[in-house]
Formats: sequence, structure tokens, C-alpha cells
Amino acid sequence: MTPSTPVLGLRTNLAQFSLLVAVNGLVGAMLGQERTLLPLLATEEFGLGSYSAAFTYIVAFGLAKAATNYLAGAWAERYGRKPVLVAGWLVALPVPLMLIWADTWAWVVVANVLLGVSQGLTWSTTVIMKIDLVGPERRGLALGLNESAGYVAVAAMALATGYVAGHAGLRPEPFLLGLACAALGLGLSAVLVRETRGHARLESDQAGRAERTNGIFVHTSVREPALSSACQAGLVNNLNDGVAWGLFPVLFAGAGLGLGHVGLLVAVYPAVWGLGQLVTGALSDRVGRKRLIVAGMLLQGAALFAFAAASGWVAWGVAAVALGTGTALVYPTLLAVVADVAHPAWRTRAVGTYRLWRDLGFVAGALLAGLVADLWGVRAAIAVAGVVTIASGLVVLARLYETRPHGSRA
Repeated sequence: MTPSTPVLGLRTNLAQFSLLVAVNGLVGAMLGQERTLLPLLATEEFGLGSYSAAFTYIVAFGLAKAATNYLAGAWAERYGRKPVLVAGWLVALPVPLMLIWADTWAWVVVANVLLGVSQGLTWSTTVIMKIDLVGPERRGLALGLNESAGYVAVAAMALATGYVAGHAGLRPEPFLLGLACAALGLGLSAVLVRETRGHARLESDQAGRAERTNGIFVHTSVREPALSSACQAGLVNNLNDGVAWGLFPVLFAGAGLGLGHVGLLVAVYPAVWGLGQLVTGALSDRVGRKRLIVAGMLLQGAALFAFAAASGWVAWGVAAVALGTGTALVYPTLLAVVADVAHPAWRTRAVGTYRLWRDLGFVAGALLAGLVADLWGVRAAIAVAGVVTIASGLVVLARLYETRPHGSRA
């Protein structure tokens, strides 16, 4: 249990920290319920022939999540972390039912607006709460565990829904798993999760008076080199995820793979991404942030080129492992950069700004995937994403300075 007087540290707050890891796993599962199914629903049940039209649900999700990420930071500071987390789960509850009952594509898009709002509130808040609890010494480890739980759950749910759909059809049975996750997440958050705003205030007092910073959004997005480098790299990272979400199931199904096999291949990338963060978050505490981010972006770019060029189960599986590994190197490390640089007094707003830019990558990825795939095909769209990713890695190499706090220990 968290002490009545806040104390910073992972070991001291292990019970609450572990509970928040489990809650974020349920948050990830809500996203994973769509990864295998919605691209196939678009073509098989709703008859959408244009990639640009089919990917409107990713655009809607990305816009809603990005905007809510930004607001979640301010709301968590004003009203507390727990109320924002519980509100996010309340928004999530109708999403699986809307996907089950949708009789037009517009309802799928509306459901993804709600899913984006829910993800912005719940995932942002679990990130902030873990940063609150552990203090400055083990941020990379904490964020690695948080993101690992979320994306392992994305993979597990993508695999589970693909399996269920292969035996029972695309609807309704697979989405009942999502409904169960939403109910459990709401119950745990409302009953067992405790407020962590006091921990952030304690760290702020220990850190001393915040340096005067005008315009947190502009400072994080443009002015401060480490923060702005993290924002652009995060955007490109999720651009890749938007491309993968929208095009990988179509690519695999077009090659004649069945639903079960499509679900398995779709799950490999987030599974490696999720499990890899168990190592990479803590590794960034030991060796630094910059080298992991640069290596991860370049590896992601190479993996996307491999997806575009390859054919067959084995080659795509190897590419998925490479893409997941590159993403694992980057994902918790970028969040750690933001937590390193931002003072506790304005950190929630900096995290919200970073996550705004990062999740606009879903929108950019869906638009890129749809437009390029309509013009030149699925493989060309994946290759273009690879070019953008390598360029982003070079920007990080040129602009990001090392932010790991002196004296940190994994």
C-alpha cells in the first residue's frame, strides 16, 4: 500500500506500481481488440474498396487520442490523477458494444473517437502516475514496465481476437473480450488505485524552484532541443504503427493467409515491442537515452523496407521481430527523455504535449498509408514509411543531447 505520507521509489510503492502495470495492460488490450479485425471488417463486411476511406477509423482514433493526451496532463494536475483515469474507463465501456452493433462504417469511426479519448485519458494517466511514484532514479525502468504491459496486451488481444474470429466470425464474439477488459479496468481503477499527485509535489519540493518557462507547449514542441527531438521521433514512431495497423492485415490476407495466421503475424510486432521494453527502459537508465533512440529509429526503417520487399510467413515474421525490437528501443526511452528534462512542476503538461505529437503519428500514418497505397500499392506505402523513419533517426542523431540524470542507476 502507498504510505499516507508520500515516499518516492519503486520498491516503496511496489504494490500500487504493480497495480498500475496491470491496469495499463487492460488499456492496451482495449486497443488490441481492433488490430486484427477492423482492417478486415472494412473490406469484408462494409465493402470499403479505398484504403483512404477504410483508414478513417485510424485518423479518428489518432486525432481524439492526441488531443486528449494534451488535455489529460492539465486535468491530472488540476483534478488529480485518479479521477482522470476513472473517467477514461467510463468512456471505454461502450466501445466494444458499438463495434458489435455497428451497421454503418460511421459507427465504427465514432467508436474509435471514443476509444481515442479513453486511451488518451487512461494511458497518459498511468504513465504520469508511475513517474510520480518512482521519482528520478529509475524512470526508464518504470516507463519500460508500463509500456511493456500495454503492448504485450495489445499483442495478446490481437492474437486472441484473431483466433476467436477464425472460429466464430468477425462479430460479435471477439469484441466481448474487450468489453470484459473495460469492466475490469474500471473496477480496479475506481476501487484500488490511489492518487499520486502528492508524490509529484514531494519531488517538486526536492527538486527546488522550477526554472521560469513560458509557453510549455511551444517550449516542448519547438524550443527545447531534447524535448522537440523527442516529439518528432515519437510522431514518426506512431506513424509507423498507423501504417502497420492499417496495412499489415491487408498485406497478409492478400497473400492468402487465414484469419488465425493473420492474427498471429499481426501480434508478433507488438509482442516483441512490449516484451523488449522490459529490457530497454532499464537499459536507458544505464547507458543513456540517445544511442537507443537513434538505433531504434534506424532499425525500424530497415524493418519497414524488409516488409515492403518480402513475401511469405517466415520473412514477414523476421521483419516483425526487427520492427518490434526497434520500437522497443525507442518507446520508453523517449518518454524518459521528457521526464528527465521537464521539471516536476510542469512535467504533466510536457508529457501531455509529447503524447499529443506522438499520437498525431497515427493520423499521419493512416493518411500516408491510405494515399500512397491507393496510388502505388500497399508495399510502396510501407517503403515510404521506412524512408521517413530513417530521416527521423538522423534528426535525433543531430539534435538530441544526452538527458540521462547523472548518478542514475538501473
